[in-house]
Amino acid sequence: MATACKRSPGEAQSDDTEASRMKRAAAKHLIERYYHQLTEGCGNEACANECCASCPSFLRMDNNAAAIKALELYKVNAKLCDPHPSKKGASSAYLDSSKGAGAGAGAGADGKMNRKDGPASRSDFKDVAFLTEEIVYEILELCREREDYSPLIRVIGRVFSSAEALVQSFRKVKQHTKEELKSLQAKDEDKDEDEKEKATGSAATIAATATAATAAAAATAAATATATASASAMEEDSGAAASRTGGSTQGDGAPKPGPEDVSVDIEAIRRVYGRLLSNEKVETAFLNALVYLSPNVECDLTYHNVYSRDANYLNLFVIVMENRNLHSPEYLEMALPLFCKAMSKLPLAAQAKLVRLWSRYSADQIRRMMETFQQLITYKVISNEFNNRNLGSDRNLVNDDDAIVAASKCLKMVYYANVVGGDVDTGHNEDEDDEPLPESSELTLQELLGEERRNKKGPRVDPLETELGVKTLDCRRPLIPFEEFVNEPLNDVLEMDKDYTFFKVETENKFSFMTCPFILNAVTKNLGLYYDNRIRMYSERRITVLYSLVQGQQLNPYLRLKVRRDHIIDDALVRLEMIAMENPADLKKQLYVEFEGEQGVDEGGVSKEFFQLVVEEIFNPDIGMFTYDENTKLFWFNPSSFETEGQFTLIGIVLGLAIYNNCILDVHFPMVVYRKLLGKQGTFRDLGDSHPVLFQSLKDLLAYEGSVEDDMMITFQISQTDLFGNPMMYDLKENGDKIPVTNENRKEFVSLYSDYILNKSVEKQFKAFRRGFHMVTNESPLKYLFRPEEIELLICGSRNLDFQALEETTEYDGGYSRDSSLIREFWDIVHTFTEEQKRLFLQFTTGTDRAPVGGLGKLKMIIAKNGPDTERLPTSHTCFNVLLLPEYSSKEKLKERLLKAITYAKGFGML
Repeated sequence: MATACKRSPGEAQSDDTEASRMKRAAAKHLIERYYHQLTEGCGNEACANECCASCPSFLRMDNNAAAIKALELYKVNAKLCDPHPSKKGASSAYLDSSKGAGAGAGAGADGKMNRKDGPASRSDFKDVAFLTEEIVYEILELCREREDYSPLIRVIGRVFSSAEALVQSFRKVKQHTKEELKSLQAKDEDKDEDEKEKATGSAATIAATATAATAAAAATAAATATATASASAMEEDSGAAASRTGGSTQGDGAPKPGPEDVSVDIEAIRRVYGRLLSNEKVETAFLNALVYLSPNVECDLTYHNVYSRDANYLNLFVIVMENRNLHSPEYLEMALPLFCKAMSKLPLAAQAKLVRLWSRYSADQIRRMMETFQQLITYKVISNEFNNRNLGSDRNLVNDDDAIVAASKCLKMVYYANVVGGDVDTGHNEDEDDEPLPESSELTLQELLGEERRNKKGPRVDPLETELGVKTLDCRRPLIPFEEFVNEPLNDVLEMDKDYTFFKVETENKFSFMTCPFILNAVTKNLGLYYDNRIRMYSERRITVLYSLVQGQQLNPYLRLKVRRDHIIDDALVRLEMIAMENPADLKKQLYVEFEGEQGVDEGGVSKEFFQLVVEEIFNPDIGMFTYDENTKLFWFNPSSFETEGQFTLIGIVLGLAIYNNCILDVHFPMVVYRKLLGKQGTFRDLGDSHPVLFQSLKDLLAYEGSVEDDMMITFQISQTDLFGNPMMYDLKENGDKIPVTNENRKEFVSLYSDYILNKSVEKQFKAFRRGFHMVTNESPLKYLFRPEEIELLICGSRNLDFQALEETTEYDGGYSRDSSLIREFWDIVHTFTEEQKRLFLQFTTGTDRAPVGGLGKLKMIIAKNGPDTERLPTSHTCFNVLLLPEYSSKEKLKERLLKAITYAKGFGML
């Protein structure tokens, strides 16, 4: 008689557990196959399965959506394609590694490949569809053993020349903690057997057994499955799951993509490059692959909108840019220009995502990328004859060089990464609540003539800046200095008149470097601003003439000011106030100044002296509009000034007119004034420049190690003195005199104190000042092109008086030459002048004692012969920087006559 074997409860439970494990492994394998089918396809170009990436009608999806879809297909037991013969080799790395959970082959628990059974053991490595750090090292080790690197070279060439393969390479491996796995297992036990097999069980198995080759798919599926309790819940929450796992949704309020969304393992890439780039033959494989890859990528981005279908497409740009040899000569000729053209086609959202990623890089890494693109720009500029202007054709404009244009667009991404990664303050913005400027009566006529004003709301804003939500002005200290982004060879060959035209027309066919102002130096940008101002002046003049014809009355095409030298402030400010009230558009006309009783015709020189005299009067401390610091030699707004807001508005108009008419002023403001003019409020850090003594006191307060409350006994009430020396109390907070400053609230005290000094105490005066400034410059690209320190240079000129540079650039006329004996004696005399005498000489010759933007070398002074030896003094045309110098008989007489002329020169007369 046969007897039945009785099994213990423990054995039965063990069998159930083993059966459950096998079912999970099978479910995991199927989900992976569905995922692979959705992302890679079966390889059959004529596939009819609509859930296969190879199907012609299939809509590509990103990895997160594919993970969700894979679970849905598993639930309904959807059709699985068999790999097409052309695809079997390429997909075997995926299929082989997916067997590891059930059969022990493929990758082990540590993520490394088993050399015996993995794809790296084959001699041809044709089954490697993408790369991971482990695969590269396995192949590299085998190549070393055989002393033959050709297999590695072929694999690199194949993967790095294929966008699809490169996008899938070097993915991050998401590691689940023990606590997460226990949580997944606990949820698994609370569900019936069917749900365990279909959702959470598969997720736990995938997460626990993810291989290096399928890590990205497994981790995504695991995260998605964990976020859903059942199939129906998964469908409802798929959008949220995609967002949590790194995807981005398109609805309002969807999270902005962050650096963590990039699925590529950057550190692994750097290690791989570090191992491989030391081999010259391997580096050639990278070079050739990039040449092959780039045109295909450019086509994908231009015509196939590939990034919108798969955000991971950005991975290939991250991978390529980690190649530290991109700036080497081998890449500059062909590979790097092609790659830059492809990269410049990235949509705005992708560029912003790349910027956010790079903003987390170190300064050295940012500098390496910056130098890569700068190297290409410089190489292309030097190797082409862009400065040959005799051809009379636009064909050799630097704007038409595709490589330089593309590299500049790529450099812009690095520039903004440098800004975002630096010390950024996106707050502390000035309130733009000024009253709208009065509309001029010319506007109606302009509309009738088709001459509508462009950019009435202000200058343009860079789209990438808007996408990032950060401005250059917000950056206090970038990762690397802004000056390193300026490319001097490019500035030397750039034809700014043409570039400005492209900038204003805003066509897609022509690129303007004014859209990348960071690459231009202050001299080039100042020239662009000069063209803008002049064209606007001519436009105003033309409109005035046409208006006169229509209305039948004579109007002045210039902004004409007639002033008395002894009453210059009264005359000028009254006239400007009337214009600002009646027709502010007149402020954009060309300035024409006439001193009453003098014969000088204003071609620029009379205006220069006018501005100089006005500034001297306005900033006289005795008037009381500004305070003067003897230590810093800087002016600041007087919060106790008796002057009206209109007076400060008119000062702002004068500053704007000086910029608009290309005149340099001898004004001395701290940098915070220019930051505030561009829209930022002053903060504690600005006090170091404007109020250094107060800044040091507050800094000591912050660093004090004792008890602030007991030792210093200060409150949130501060004291200032008015014009007559009387103390004025101000509460930084309500009932500030009763709130002591302590170690805990001292930062708040410092912040409020700084805000009061730089913003609130002078709010009325500064708003009026800024309003006047914007009356003239509101339609100018000034704010778009210049940083605060460049605005100061624009207004004040250079403080460095390099007379050696002036001598080298001076031209001669009327019989003089550089080798004339009197000219050599003249420069010997000028070089011995004191600093004050040199300033008097500049004032006499050019109408201002300051050097222009770029230094005295940009002045282009002319010395002309003015007859034989005589007792007459030298004279000058300050409008044109011309010095008229008689041919004096001796060096001593030349010095005596020249010193007398520059010391006592005042006023204008007709020669």
